[in-house]
Amino acid sequence: MPKILLPEEKELRLKQDFAWVERVSWILDNKFNIGGVRFGLDPLLNLIPFAGNLVTFSTSLMLVMVMWRNGVSSKAVVKMLINIMIDAILGAIPFLGNIFDFFKKSNQRNVEILREHYYEGKHQGSGVWLVAAVLGILLLICGIMIFILWKLTEWIYQLIF
Repeated sequence: MPKILLPEEKELRLKQDFAWVERVSWILDNKFNIGGVRFGLDPLLNLIPFAGNLVTFSTSLMLVMVMWRNGVSSKAVVKMLINIMIDAILGAIPFLGNIFDFFKKSNQRNVEILREHYYEGKHQGSGVWLVAAVLGILLLICGIMIFILWKLTEWIYQLIF
């Protein structure tokens, strides 16, 4: 049975978790500075094929789970998950993904969403419409890809026969 926290304990845990999330996000996205370009462990780990992307995606997912545990709205969680999914998908592209990882700081963006949620009252409410929009876009992209593959197959078939 989970322990029920007093308001003071809950606030202390929230501050500790927020500080931890900020620190890990900073390490992943901004720890190093070379020539005025800040980057973290995320692009360095992603130089290791598959394993690096898996480690950074898992860490980012863990950060979102910690934020969700502290009562972040589902809309904010969905936005954070979209950020890390875009980072993981684009980061998986050989060479271009590595360049992308140096400039796209999804964890820092997620910390900004967290700050905006708690301190400015933004990103409140349900993320259902956001999820529906993302799924709609994905279905549209899949449909376009299937159409292109169909036309390409027709074209190749006509060339052969």
